[in-house]
Amino acid sequence: MSEQTALRGVFPREHRGIVLRPLDAGDAEEYAEGTRDPEVARFAHLPLPEYTPDTVRRLAAWDVPKGFDSGDLAVLSIVDADGGGFLGSLVLFDITGHQAELGFWLAPGARGRGVAVRAVAAAVSSARALGLTALVARTAEDNRASQRTLAAAGFTRTGDPEETTVPSGQRAVTLRYRLDLEEHGQH
Repeated sequence: MSEQTALRGVFPREHRGIVLRPLDAGDAEEYAEGTRDPEVARFAHLPLPEYTPDTVRRLAAWDVPKGFDSGDLAVLSIVDADGGGFLGSLVLFDITGHQAELGFWLAPGARGRGVAVRAVAAAVSSARALGLTALVARTAEDNRASQRTLAAAGFTRTGDPEETTVPSGQRAVTLRYRLDLEEHGQH
């Protein structure tokens, strides 16, 4: 199975009331609004400095299919399984034959309900379906919510805090996390 077929074959993926599916133009307003949240702006390290609904529609029309076609990037929306309401975003990037890096953010109204843990669990299931052997993640040293989410999903912190280049291209002190999929049982 090609990387492209593999990515398209595992999404959408549902887990305990949430769905991970490719970002689409219908998410543009809520995605753009979510990126303006101070916590998302502070911790998500998004590649672009600003997201407008038009920016998100272009991303959905060009970058999302391109990432799926190349097999190295999955830009996903986290949505409610019942009504499809937008809850946040999860990205698998730098996907290789062995591992991928995971990043995620939630809209303010989705926080505190276990959505992030369920979305990460859906990503873990997807990574297994892709045949990956590990997922890695980085989080800001002071992003306690993300650290709790990764730990709850079975990730282990590796190493000391370090200054790294994040997806926004800026430098930040981050903590690294890893989940070995071959050793870690199903959630």
